[in-house]
Formats: sequence, C-alpha cells, structure tokens
Amino acid sequence: MLGRIALATLLGAFIGYERERAGKPAGVRTHGMVALGSALFTAVSVFGFEGQGDPARMAAQIVTGVGFLGAGTILHLRGTVQGLTTAASLWVTAAIGTAVAVGMYLMSIETAALVWVLLRFGPRVE
Repeated sequence: MLGRIALATLLGAFIGYERERAGKPAGVRTHGMVALGSALFTAVSVFGFEGQGDPARMAAQIVTGVGFLGAGTILHLRGTVQGLTTAASLWVTAAIGTAVAVGMYLMSIETAALVWVLLRFGPRVE
C-alpha cells in the first residue's frame, strides 16, 4: 500500500511541477496531495472495509470533493475565465490517485504522461 501511495504522490507532483513551472497557483504540493489523498481514500475504501458496502461510493465522493477544490482555482475577471486548466488538472490528478490505489499502474502512468503533454504543448497548439 505504501508503494501505491508513493506512486500516486509522485505522479501528482509530476503534473503539479508543470503547473508550478507555468506560474499557476496549484503546483507540486497541491497536485501531489490531491493524488495522495485520493489514493489513500480509495485504498481504505477498497481494502480497509473489504466486503462491507460499496467501495465505489468513496470514488464518487472523491470526484465531488475535488470538484470543490478545483472550483476554488477558477476566477472570472472582466469577461474572462482563468484557472479552468488547473482545475481540470486537479480533477484528473485525483483520478490518477484513485487508479493507482486499485493497482492500475500502467494506466495511471500513461494518463499522467498524457496530461503533461497536454499541459506542456497544448498552449502551442492553441
């Protein structure tokens, strides 16, 4: 379990590094903690209460909770909206943490790499 939590944290920090490098408010620590927390909540739900209730309920609550966190990064100023990409990166970081916790390592690593590519090269394409 510790390895899963560590991998989730590293993948989240990897995404957060790009956000921090771009000067965004949510960086390495925030993304790392979102992935860590999502992985821990998921692991506790799936493995800690095995056979008791529906572990998918925790994943649903993670999505909701991170949605509120992401909403805090979105600003509406003078007819423009800022922070949507950071909010989306927090949301997908939570999904990565959840996937790592249930053993979907390759999918999690590939997703983190795709997120990094989108964040790094997306502005150039736009």
